[in-house]
Amino acid sequence: MTADTQTPAAAAFDPASHLWLEEVEGTEALAWVTAQNERTLAELQADPHYAAYEAAAIDVLTSAARIPYGTVRDGYVYNFWQDETSVRGLWRRASLESYATETPDWETILDFDKLSADEGANWVYKGANCLRPEAGGGWRCLVSLSNGGKDAVINREFNLATKSFVEGGFVTGEAKQGIAWAGPDTLLIATDWGEGSLTESGYPSIVKRWQRGTPVESAVELLRGKATDVGVWPMALKLEDGRVLQGAVQSETFFTQNYYWFPEGETEAVRWPLPMKASPNGIYKGQFLFTIEQDWTPEGQDAFKAGDLLAFDLDTYLETRALPPVTLAFRPSETQAVNGVAIAKGAALLSISENVIGKVLRIEPSESGWTTTPVTLPGTGEVGIAFADEDETAVFLNYEDFLTPSSLLSYDVASGEVTTLKSLPAKFDATGLKVEQFFATSTDGTKVPYFIVHKEDMPLDGTTPTLLYGYGGFQVSMTPGYSPVSGRLWLEQGGAYVLANIRGGGEFGPNWHQAGLKQNRQHIYDDFISVGEDLIARGVTRPEHLGIMGGSNGGLLMGVMLNQRPDLWNAVVVQVPLLDMIRFHLLLAGASWVDEYGSPDVPEERAFLETISPYQNFDASKPYPVPFFVTSTKDDRVHPGHARKMAKRFEEAGLPFLYFENMDGGHAAAADQTARAKRSALEYTYLTRQLFPKPASETGG
Repeated sequence: MTADTQTPAAAAFDPASHLWLEEVEGTEALAWVTAQNERTLAELQADPHYAAYEAAAIDVLTSAARIPYGTVRDGYVYNFWQDETSVRGLWRRASLESYATETPDWETILDFDKLSADEGANWVYKGANCLRPEAGGGWRCLVSLSNGGKDAVINREFNLATKSFVEGGFVTGEAKQGIAWAGPDTLLIATDWGEGSLTESGYPSIVKRWQRGTPVESAVELLRGKATDVGVWPMALKLEDGRVLQGAVQSETFFTQNYYWFPEGETEAVRWPLPMKASPNGIYKGQFLFTIEQDWTPEGQDAFKAGDLLAFDLDTYLETRALPPVTLAFRPSETQAVNGVAIAKGAALLSISENVIGKVLRIEPSESGWTTTPVTLPGTGEVGIAFADEDETAVFLNYEDFLTPSSLLSYDVASGEVTTLKSLPAKFDATGLKVEQFFATSTDGTKVPYFIVHKEDMPLDGTTPTLLYGYGGFQVSMTPGYSPVSGRLWLEQGGAYVLANIRGGGEFGPNWHQAGLKQNRQHIYDDFISVGEDLIARGVTRPEHLGIMGGSNGGLLMGVMLNQRPDLWNAVVVQVPLLDMIRFHLLLAGASWVDEYGSPDVPEERAFLETISPYQNFDASKPYPVPFFVTSTKDDRVHPGHARKMAKRFEEAGLPFLYFENMDGGHAAAADQTARAKRSALEYTYLTRQLFPKPASETGG
């Protein structure tokens, strides 16, 4: 089968008729949202599965049996924790010794429920940027707080020693912003400086240096980008001798950057000698490490390939300001991809994937080149470097797979040994379940891997309710992780779960991602369709039992699948989606994504977008399954208008659909664990209704 990409005649449809739904908090728009929420909640919450699903989701999401991941600072582990009592969360700490026990002695640093109540605010914690103290000083942190979960935040200076906000300390206004400590009394900041200071994507375009005790308006400008940039952000690079190299990154597009540093006593910024598609990874034993996402041949040097990890001598560069000889630290094979590099005190660790299985390598420079030593892991699943810092010897790794709960591993820098520090009990019954990896063949012959989790005795007669998840964009990899919610609400109920590793992701490096950019995006959609067809060809399921789910860019994927292959699925969960690809660049952060999707302002790119845009290609005559749209009023990244307008087209056509818009929650569509549990229960109730065989009483049997 091939995708139906024909664009229907749309002369009778005027997209402008729905622009009122783009008024995020407009009276008429919110009245429509409220009506849809009430209708959907009444229908799904009345389903006999809903109450049990919500209770199960709350149980696993608020369970105390969770690993308290954290950041190590001077012998203490700092952790952010949410549960049924601390809904907004606690920022807390325990000593390393206590942390290693089953019941750490936690000390509360900041209670966000109390803070919100005291200040009459709707605070959602978005992280903390902390500065290691100089001799005799104390830790200072900039705590990021969001109103309801938006990307826009304020930052307030906090003293870890006194466990209080600093009177007269640094405080920023609400904005999508970036900050970096340049010293105990100096911040680099990019924010909304007023008219003309934001890019077309809504991000800051000017980085300034702000001194303690002065008004932010007096901050000194260091670097100014262009309105067409995605954004300009501050960057501080701590050198191995303790000095801080002040700098900034100018993101001309989502995938291309210019990196700068500001020499002390000089007024001009100096550009790092890196290709436009490159990512700095840190400094180790005098070597500046960076990955490249494009082929690159430095003048007079060897040629390097997209995906390589490279290095050069930093002191030589800072002295000469000319690119020194570049060395190859690691080159991934065709089945590998570099996920990241982490620098600890005395070790550099490289995280890679091989056929979508995680591995960790220790890398070391030598006179004859770089060497790699594998780190022993518990199995073949997903592994991440949970914590490493150049000033700390403590290194934490996280391991999990589809059927194995997360384990927090401690890596000993001196011996190279790995020990289990904490592990979770099973949160769903995996008895009789197995994981397999298969490869589907896409339209152009590309082999597309996917994982399937299913019962060992699954009949190959097409009757298994199957949920297929995909993303396919921005070089984001989909890896085999443990999901208690889908385990309890789907796998335990007899469903199969499938994770598709389609192009557009980063599973096989930059080239796997770039194969689906702009006008090549149909490759991504063909890949996803091929996985669905492969599941049917293997006898796993049939269209009436096959459902799909995806969020954000994956929500766009879901919208395209609704139009291109409505016959292939019987349930489509469309989460916080992009759906109007002719106006996406005009809404919120949309302009930052034109390097991924193409621009509606470029004729040849617009011509392609017109063929795939779900909103424009809606056709009431198609055999659509009943979709479920999920979004958030507070999402200031992907505009809720996308989901609203697509759902409105279903409504106007008299076609059935479900719609839920959380009034809080930002791009996650949930601000706390209780809200996440509710959203999950709604989604899996819908999936159960659509995909599981109906009782004989409902089918007339």
